[in-house]
Amino acid sequence: MADGADAPRQYGITKPLSLLGPVEADLQRTAELEKFLVEAGLYESVEESAKREEVLGKLDQIVKDWVKQLTSQRGYTDQMVEEANAVLFTFGSYRLGVHGPGADIDTLCVGPSYVNREEDFFIMLHEILAQTEDVTELQPVPDAHVPVMKFKFHGISIDLLYASVSLLVVPADLDISQGSVLYDVDEATVRSLNGCRVADQILRLVPNIENFRTTLRCLKYWAKRRGVYSNVTGFLGGVNWALLVARVCQLYPNAVPSMLVSRFFRVFTQWRWPNPVMLCSIEEDELGFPVWDPRKNPRDKCHHMPIITPAYPCMNSSYNVSTSTLRVMMEQFQFGNKICQEIEMNKASWSALFEPFQFFEAYKNYLQVDIIAEDDEDLRLWKGWVESRLRQLTLKIERDTYGMLQCHPYPHEYADPSRQCAHCAFFMGLSRKEGVKIQEGQQFDIRGTVDEFRHEINLYMFWKPGMELAVSHVRRKQIPAYVFPEGYKRPRPLRHVNHQQQSNKNDPEDGTATRSPDSQLKRKHGSAGADDAEPGRFAKRSSVSPVHPKNSSPQSGNVGDETACNNQIKRASSDASGCSQASPQVSERSPGPVVSGPRCAAMGALCSDDATSKHGIPLVEDCTTPTVAVCTTLKRVAEKVVSELVGSDRLGSTNSAELLESMEKDVLAENVHFGGNGVAHEPNHRIEVVF
Repeated sequence: MADGADAPRQYGITKPLSLLGPVEADLQRTAELEKFLVEAGLYESVEESAKREEVLGKLDQIVKDWVKQLTSQRGYTDQMVEEANAVLFTFGSYRLGVHGPGADIDTLCVGPSYVNREEDFFIMLHEILAQTEDVTELQPVPDAHVPVMKFKFHGISIDLLYASVSLLVVPADLDISQGSVLYDVDEATVRSLNGCRVADQILRLVPNIENFRTTLRCLKYWAKRRGVYSNVTGFLGGVNWALLVARVCQLYPNAVPSMLVSRFFRVFTQWRWPNPVMLCSIEEDELGFPVWDPRKNPRDKCHHMPIITPAYPCMNSSYNVSTSTLRVMMEQFQFGNKICQEIEMNKASWSALFEPFQFFEAYKNYLQVDIIAEDDEDLRLWKGWVESRLRQLTLKIERDTYGMLQCHPYPHEYADPSRQCAHCAFFMGLSRKEGVKIQEGQQFDIRGTVDEFRHEINLYMFWKPGMELAVSHVRRKQIPAYVFPEGYKRPRPLRHVNHQQQSNKNDPEDGTATRSPDSQLKRKHGSAGADDAEPGRFAKRSSVSPVHPKNSSPQSGNVGDETACNNQIKRASSDASGCSQASPQVSERSPGPVVSGPRCAAMGALCSDDATSKHGIPLVEDCTTPTVAVCTTLKRVAEKVVSELVGSDRLGSTNSAELLESMEKDVLAENVHFGGNGVAHEPNHRIEVVF
């Protein structure tokens, strides 16, 4: 027998951290975890699963008939009409086998070269679907980064993409994982094919598919409960979580789900971002499509949390992550790691890991973004546009306050049932960055920032009367009651987990020499006309105001973010009384309930949208962090990250969690940086609110 014939297969581009399998306690914890996931309702019923298969079968027949009809109309021979074909693929959670009840199905239709996307897919197929009795809520989105047709079929949500490949006849057994499908296609088609190619590659690169699925189902549920599951908001979406879980499965190939969940948090609490997470080597192909490489592509240097897709062309799937959202995720990883350690010591149960994050008790200051429309259909369209731009507000606040004011966008929406019009609201937690020395009473003036954001939102080319947006500042005690579940009793205000750390003797609470919000309110109510009496009292406060270069434009990792609309629609102008951008003074109005028009609220000095912005549009992201090219290939970088973790004789000789943690910490700390934007774990502080 040849040497090495019995050697275990290596998954990924580095050796595993441990080859240890489970002991009895690990198997018991895995059984308890799986029972918890079932009781949480994360698995669909047999009936729903059968309904999905039936819907996919009907949709497959519709697209096949559509291609045959087009082939006949274009004068092809009877034999060509007979052989004409389209193939339906699935990707996303359904393809990975981790979808739950009510989840949508991501589908891809692959058709022949003479069937195009612009007219044949978005016009002809759209008309066919519109006439299909069981199809509802049909919404084509041809201008999306990945063009898509959204609809419900028999009540099941479908996201349908289309890719035209360079074949006259599409074989029924087409393998889209082969690079040949990418010949002579445009970038939109490459992006459409990429979802299926990535899903298939993930399943090929994990040691045990069932263990991968259970672990991913668990961590997706955890991320939703902890408020960090949303690609559009700047956190991580389904494919991002799948890639992270797959990497942990590669590092611990013999581990069972309970072990993998624990190791997931252990690894990623110590990961040195922006080092990339990769399941395989990044390969360049003669086709010439751009791949992620910060040594060649300047924009790739700006990515904070690169998670690289494993199929050519390899891309960063998490370009939406910002400094603020990375900080939030790292805090949640720390939380998960702590709970998992307690579970392993039998001090906690799995339910403790999935406790929902108490977002509205975590901060003292929030931004409230109210979205209003005439009816539910208008609200759906308007909300989709605003939500897709909320990440830009986070980036702009980071930019204009030089990172001193941190934003935590919460990816859940809320509706006020007392409103007559269609309405929903999003919230962002706000906190001052820990460890930054500021002057007494320093203010964060983001009036111009919010004004710029509202201006960009109002460029929506499908705007209709009644579509309105209001951005306002609210304190924790002013959070509207409709965000809380019925019967919920607000506890006594608690500080954020990191607020307990103190860094300034001038303020025993948060390290800032500020008056309490209550005393400020009392002073406001008892000092009418104080501005006239004390015209110079604001001079003692310094203000951090946005600095906007004249000749610059927003930058984003998302191509769709850079699209400018030609049809600019004029809205009601902001009321600038008492909130002039040129004046350091702040409005003395108390932050009341949000109304459907603009209003001003000072927030340490956080101001919303009363002041009219007179500046040019500045850069969204700061890409000045230098990149250090220390290895000749990305593979060598990844090997450096994990190599020599295998003092594996030690790892294989004991089941000690303490030893594993210490080994991983030592070597993960030596990760090679592509850039210098690693984020340190820093506590949150309150910010001064001045009225």
